[in-house]
Amino acid sequence: MRLRLPRGVSGRTVEPMDTARRRAERVGDLGEREIIRRISRQTDPGRGVRRGIGDDCAVVRVAGSTHDWLLTTDPVIEGVHFLAGTAGRRVGHKAAGRVLSDIAAMGGEPLYVLFNLVAPPRAEARWIDDLYRGATALCRRHGAAIVGGDVARGPRLEVHAFAVGRCPAGSAVLRRGARPGDLLYVTGRLGGSLLGRHLAFEPRVEAGRWLARGRWAAAMLDLSDGLASDTRRLMEESGIGVDIDADRVPVSVAARRLRDSRPPLYHALCDGEDFELLFAVRPRRAAALERRWRRRFPNLELNRIGRATAETGVLAVVSNGRRCVWAGTGYEHFVT
Repeated sequence: MRLRLPRGVSGRTVEPMDTARRRAERVGDLGEREIIRRISRQTDPGRGVRRGIGDDCAVVRVAGSTHDWLLTTDPVIEGVHFLAGTAGRRVGHKAAGRVLSDIAAMGGEPLYVLFNLVAPPRAEARWIDDLYRGATALCRRHGAAIVGGDVARGPRLEVHAFAVGRCPAGSAVLRRGARPGDLLYVTGRLGGSLLGRHLAFEPRVEAGRWLARGRWAAAMLDLSDGLASDTRRLMEESGIGVDIDADRVPVSVAARRLRDSRPPLYHALCDGEDFELLFAVRPRRAAALERRWRRRFPNLELNRIGRATAETGVLAVVSNGRRCVWAGTGYEHFVT
């Protein structure tokens, strides 16, 4: 219904306010990626920013310094990232691990972490203590320190982590450096994180720094939303397509243990929260990378899972000689 002004009164027709509200776009209609694009159009990266929105970390140049700053933030929210009743130590580990994993994906060294804690009055103080013990233990293992933050009252438990890292100036590994013909690798095994690994993963900080120092990775990111979804992010930033070899995808034991209607490969492609590294390597360097990786990281699996193609935006899965365009995705906030 449209309202009209009384006869004799000039002006345009107007819509009732409730109709305008109904027609307003909602974040659930747009999805996480479109929301990020809209935000990026409204912001100014500012002076000294080498890389702003669109990567695992922002990269900021520091005048006169031999290093760039890496800045990242991530929330961990009850009911979204962990269930009520989860041990505080495990939630703290995850909250710190997510931002450390972002810094690892840039090839950086983590330095400082801040936590903003939101909690209802009924939350147990002992749970909060355990949260910080878990976070502190992981940060200490990777050379970082929790140096501050804030606390606030809210309806449910939330931890918002902010991390600062660094890398030698100009050396951060971005998502946009892959080219057609590059080979794609992942660390570790994928899928089934819901069975507990999403609370106990180890951010690949050492591996990320090693890849950056040796300039092995042309492009890199961490797998937070699933191999399929995060591969699409690499594709978008680098302007490439990707063929994934289904037989080479490292499916975890947990993904094989899940008892639902979906095959283990689906879980490896779409479950998310693996926090492994996905990176592209120039073909001429692949054999040397694999040889040196085995010597440097004998206990961390590395698998070549596919190849970048010139078919911009096309993600395909190849199995038994058949190539199928993959329409599925992984986790996406506001949609999944």
